[in-house]
Amino acid sequence: MSNTAYIYDAVRTPRSKGKKEGALHEVKPVDLGAGLLRALAQRSDLDTAYVDDVIMGCVSPIGEQGSDIAKMIVQNADWDESVAGVQLNRFCASGLEAINTAAAKVASGWDNLIVAGGIECMSRVPMGSDGGPMSGDAAFATKTGFVPQGIGADTIATLDGYSREDVDAYALESQKRASMARDSGWFDSAVIPVQDKNGVTILERDDFIKPQSTMEGLAGLRASFEEMAKYGFDDIILKKYNTLERVNHVHTPGNSSGIVDGASAVLIGSEQAGQDLSIKPRAKVSATAIISSDPIIMLAGPGPSAKKALRAAGMVKDDIDLWEINEAFASVALRYMRDLDIGHDITNVVGGSIAMGHPLGATGGCIIGSMLNELERRDLSTGMLSLCVGGGMGISCIIERV
Repeated sequence: MSNTAYIYDAVRTPRSKGKKEGALHEVKPVDLGAGLLRALAQRSDLDTAYVDDVIMGCVSPIGEQGSDIAKMIVQNADWDESVAGVQLNRFCASGLEAINTAAAKVASGWDNLIVAGGIECMSRVPMGSDGGPMSGDAAFATKTGFVPQGIGADTIATLDGYSREDVDAYALESQKRASMARDSGWFDSAVIPVQDKNGVTILERDDFIKPQSTMEGLAGLRASFEEMAKYGFDDIILKKYNTLERVNHVHTPGNSSGIVDGASAVLIGSEQAGQDLSIKPRAKVSATAIISSDPIIMLAGPGPSAKKALRAAGMVKDDIDLWEINEAFASVALRYMRDLDIGHDITNVVGGSIAMGHPLGATGGCIIGSMLNELERRDLSTGMLSLCVGGGMGISCIIERV
């Protein structure tokens, strides 16, 4: 019997604005994650005692998301006391890193069934609240040439020649695609409504998407990082990229990923697990990859990581039917498509984080579910998923339907 890592199910919560006025602000992280685990178990009539581990990404593991939030979620979901849990942090890659780690553990033959995904309640635990030396230690930041990610995204746009119109046009298409997918019910099979303790539904579908977006409206938004850049950050960029005369600041709230609350969970197991539990796999994990690139602009890693994953799988670009790049910023997606010489017609086909929001530690699990559903809906075989990551890293994963 093979040690192939199979995906048996993938679910997520709806995503909502990660501010106090967001629909999910009232829900604690430990409750948001527990509701998802309970639903996952119900969908597969799962004997939770069979689960070896729960691995959850979380980028701000502090306060309500601290103390190994994954294990706390397992206990809050009333799963069998034998089930372990671990939280991990690889910045925005945390959710996909959890999935890749789970796949490796299953493929090793040492574990049979793992739940992997992530949690980020950004309205209750703000981004960056966990601190750290990358931006908080002045000596380290000076030594390493730290620049905020948004300025890195503007630098990619400047290097590649993407205009404000280019990034706005990409963002508008993300909104259109996400609106179409949500309103057509394409997300419904993977999205678990969030309920309160009385069983009353708090949020049933994504409510962050802005279908009313227009090019005119996007053009009216101010650049988010132009003022920040004046504090010496542009100088750091121009010192390294000395062929540039200036950085063209094109990213705004409208063409960057949104701050949202959300959680995700993916059921990954061996062939034996499927037989023991009488559940059928939907896909397999064929390859994973992690790389690091320029830590100053930070966001150029997805394309190289995708190429590394292709090499690991013994595949070429044309073997991939659909591609998914986390839309941290519009220039990141445009650079990804340029790096891989792929078209927008097969990339982020149901929109992405610009439209739906980026719940940091949960996003990797969210895009696995979207990719799996679209491969099935379109009767296609193979998908590549990639994210840019803080510190210049890039992460990718290839899945194939079975």
